[in-house]
Amino acid sequence: MMMRITAAVFAMALAIPATADVDIQEITSPGGLTSWLVEEPAIPFIALEVRFKGGGSLDLPGKRGAISLMTSLLEEGAADLDARGFARAKEGMAASFGYSVSDDGLTVTARFLTENSDDAVDLLRNSLVAPRFDEEAVERVRQQLLSNIRSDDKDPDTLARRAFDVMAYGAEHPYGSSIDGTAESITGLTRDDLITAHRNLLVKDRVDIGVVGDIDPEALGAMLDKLLGDLPTGGAALPSKVDVSIKGGVTVVPYDTPQSVAIFGHSGIDRDDDDFFAAFLLNHVLGAGGFESRLMTEVREKRGLTYGVYSYLAPKDFAATYQGSVASQNDRIGEAITVIGDEWRKIATDGVTAKELADAKLFLTGAYPLRFDGNSNIASILVGMQSQDLPIDYIATRNDKVNAVTMEDVTRVAKRIYQPENLHFVVVGKPVGLSTSAGN
Repeated sequence: MMMRITAAVFAMALAIPATADVDIQEITSPGGLTSWLVEEPAIPFIALEVRFKGGGSLDLPGKRGAISLMTSLLEEGAADLDARGFARAKEGMAASFGYSVSDDGLTVTARFLTENSDDAVDLLRNSLVAPRFDEEAVERVRQQLLSNIRSDDKDPDTLARRAFDVMAYGAEHPYGSSIDGTAESITGLTRDDLITAHRNLLVKDRVDIGVVGDIDPEALGAMLDKLLGDLPTGGAALPSKVDVSIKGGVTVVPYDTPQSVAIFGHSGIDRDDDDFFAAFLLNHVLGAGGFESRLMTEVREKRGLTYGVYSYLAPKDFAATYQGSVASQNDRIGEAITVIGDEWRKIATDGVTAKELADAKLFLTGAYPLRFDGNSNIASILVGMQSQDLPIDYIATRNDKVNAVTMEDVTRVAKRIYQPENLHFVVVGKPVGLSTSAGN
């Protein structure tokens, strides 16, 4: 019966009309925790997202992958419950928890019924404050992670990503290596390393919180103090900023496969840069606009060189790059690279047409409200806004910022952000007629 009720509630949550008109309240708990809340009392359901700043970038030297392993263990037993007991308790109250980690943050998501909120928060709290790190669970999850690493070692896309990251960020910076570590580093991790990783990252003074659902500000304040109040303050030092400096050219990583894959890019633009929205629109025209983008038109539609080619702005907390990806047959990847380079030069020199700019604005402003299609999605957006230091009224003003970009803006910014002379391709495969070169 409980599962049927829960399914109905989740379906109702997803049926909330898509709108960018979201009433956000900033709430400070009695214990000093700040969160953003969107009240939705019509549905007896709460969606919560918590993000701890730093993520996998807080791995200590020689302990790469400790935070990734630790994150995977948060739901493998807590307080007086082992892994099986924790899973049963969560299922018994029809709650859903999720734990994931990236370079810049560890994200915890939760969905639960209002009537079960006390028990759900108790259980979630234990996973964050008192994870067990039992030997059996550690070894089981370690083996899963090692299996993933072995699989990645044979994946051309991963190999290309690894090589590009080292070139862009340097091998010494956390961004320059896999968040999952290596087989050697993961094998060497001890339970004490996991405890240290937990203490360094899960701290209450580096947390962003978004809540959507059937809860008022007073109840939310008490809930957050109960959930996070016992966490320590002050974690490990955050990494330094990276001055991305990439030189144009091609790097070939030999790999026996009939199709080569490539990651390409150069330095990018920070999310808080005044020119970001102009860059955002330019990128939509060049490579993020699906089949209507220039890269898809030139590389796929006109020449049939690939099934897909994309470009994307990648502003991380401590470095910004502008990247793209493509895959093609070994004997055709060289031509694909040439075409991409040509399009990079064209947009740098000539910018975009008035129609391309108008179409990009229409698409991006029209698609924006569709992101707000459920409590969980809205909670995630609230946390994303906080982590990027966006103002609380950003949702209401975002489309105005897109529409305010002029042709003069995009022409100027195109010359600034596109660096065809520094565009570098990392190619994994057996590309015909390509070899590692220092210049484009």
